[in-house]
Parts: sequence; structure tokens; C-alpha cells
Amino acid sequence: MNFKELGISDEIVKVLKKTGISKATEVQEECIKSIIAGRDVISEAPTGTGKTLAFLLPIFENISLESDSVQALIVTPTRELALQITEQAKKLKEAKDINILATYGGKDIGVQLKKLKRNVHLIIATPGRLLDHLERGTIDLSKLKTIVIDEADQMLLMGFKKDIEAIIEKSSKKHQTLCFSATMNSDVKKMAYKYMDDPLSLTVKKEEVTLENIKQYVIETTDRKKEDALCTILDQNNPFLAIIFCRTKRRVDKLDMSLHQRGYNCEKLHSDITQAKRERVMKQFRSADLQYLIATDVAARGLDVTGVTHVYNYDIPENVESYIHRIGRTGRAGENGTTCLFVDPKDETTLKEIEKAIKMTIPRKTLTDVVAKQ
Repeated sequence: MNFKELGISDEIVKVLKKTGISKATEVQEECIKSIIAGRDVISEAPTGTGKTLAFLLPIFENISLESDSVQALIVTPTRELALQITEQAKKLKEAKDINILATYGGKDIGVQLKKLKRNVHLIIATPGRLLDHLERGTIDLSKLKTIVIDEADQMLLMGFKKDIEAIIEKSSKKHQTLCFSATMNSDVKKMAYKYMDDPLSLTVKKEEVTLENIKQYVIETTDRKKEDALCTILDQNNPFLAIIFCRTKRRVDKLDMSLHQRGYNCEKLHSDITQAKRERVMKQFRSADLQYLIATDVAARGLDVTGVTHVYNYDIPENVESYIHRIGRTGRAGENGTTCLFVDPKDETTLKEIEKAIKMTIPRKTLTDVVAKQ
């Protein structure tokens, strides 16, 4: 289905075409008309299926330039996601000149306060910084038309439930609520239904479908030999762009230092790194000036970087959802991707849980197998 059929204006359709987007994805087809019509929507849609545009496009259609109030709010769990959504929104601004404010921790609040003196139509925020503004009285949500809770499952995992409730309490009494989530457990549904009016519930694709273009394999090693094993694999693959996931910030720091010493073109990304540096690293990675991004799971959610060919799980993730989100950074937009998971004998139980959830046995390889093929 094309966007015009979904009720999107010609000006916005032209901007989409400029960026190579001419046909709506399934989640966009399912959501856009209902959102434009003012319906509350719960959408379960995996990352990489186009859900950001599924809520941004109808928000742009519904915002009135004649009003100087905040009409739409998008709340998201991480700064990286807030930045990414803001980038997409700024592209659409060419078609409809709405005022956008991105507000998140690590960004100079003084600059944000200055911008708030002008009319702001759309706010994209992380919960903590938004609450800071609400308490200062620098943001007024009394005329809010639409609130989007993005990655709602992750919001709960990261302990934002009370923050979200506080934000909703400070919003207009009558507003549209949109809840988007990669997975929809009972806690997410309870929170959603509590604040929604007869929501339309949509499920778009199961996670397994998004793994079709991703070749997965397991390298059996030990924690002591893992670093050498990783370097052997990197030298063999020589990927165009790759993300290496570690479980903790400390593990990221250690691996980053080691790979730098070995001469690899890499940078690290985790929550202790300053926002300015994180933005700089992501800019370098997106423009392919960096080959390897070494990250904690902060980078697994919603970061849409074109051209990631490989994902390496240096440490096995804590749960199935994290594994799916991590490997979903590759094999996007119809491209093929490759992922490698390093497992120590102690990881076997978690590996079996992952395999059960994705309904496949991931092929095992030893380092000897890999070296033999070089």
C-alpha cells in the first residue's frame, strides 16, 4: 500500500520518496489510518519493521501549525533512541515545518530551555529529563493531543513505570495514547490498558520472521580464550560494519582497550560515556569511519544503522529478547547479515533457551573449524 492511500499528504510523500521510501511496511499499513483517526493503539512490532514512521507520520498529519502548544510527545527509554527518532522527525520537517524539541539527559538543559521559549509542537524525550522540565514548569502538556510510549517493554525493564505514570498524570486529560513495543508481556498490557481508551491492539510479524536474513552460528570457546577467538573470527570475516556486544560496561572497556592495542578500528558505547562522545561515536559508525562498535545492550534497542553486516555476541545475553534485539541490528531492510555467538560451557543453559525461543538449533563451530576454512 502506498502512503497516499493511508492518508499521508503529498508533501510528506515527496519527502519519503527522496529518502527512498515509497511503500508502507506492514506495521505502517496497520497503524497509520487508525492513529490519524484519533484511535488509541497498542502495536507489538519488532525493531526493523518501520514502527518509528508508523507513529511519526500520523503525528505530523495531526499537528496544527496554527497552535503554539505542545501537541505530541514521544517518550523513549534511551538517549540513542531519542536521537534516532529526532533525526527521522527532522527529515519530515521539510514537508511540514513543525517545531521539534529533543530532550534527554546529557544534553545542555540551558539550550533546551532557550528553545522552549519558542513554540514547540513535538517533544521527543527520555523520562527523567522530561520530568525535570515538568517539575520546573518549563514544559506544559495541558493541551497534548498524542503521547507515544515507545519500547514500552524496555521502559518497564529499566524501571520507568512510575516515571511514565507521572508524565501521564501531568498530561491533558483527553489525549490519544499510542503504545509500541517489540514484545508485549502482561505487565506492558496492564500499563497500556490502564491509560488507554478501548485501544486497537495490533501484532505485526513474529520475531522469528525478522531473523530470516540472518545467518547465525556459535563458536565454542572458554572465557579465557574468548578474546583470541574473537580476533581470529574478525580477521577471517573482515566485516564492513560490525557491532560487538558485551554484557557489562567493564567488559566493554577491557575489550575496547585490547582491540585498540591489537590495531582494530573500534570505539566503545555504554551509559558511562558522555553524551557528546556517544553522539560522535555513532556519527563515525554511521558514516563507516569506524569498523567496530563495542557496546552494552544500550545499543541493542532501535539503533538503525545502515550497512551493519555482522553482530558478534562476545558475551551471551541474559535473555532471549536481548539476543533477538542484538542480532536484529544486522539483516535489516532485506539485506543479509551474519551473527556469531561465543559460548563458554557455563552458557549452555542460556543457549538452549535461546534456541527454543527462535525454534532452531544454531550451528556450532570450533575455532579449529574456522581456521581450517581460512
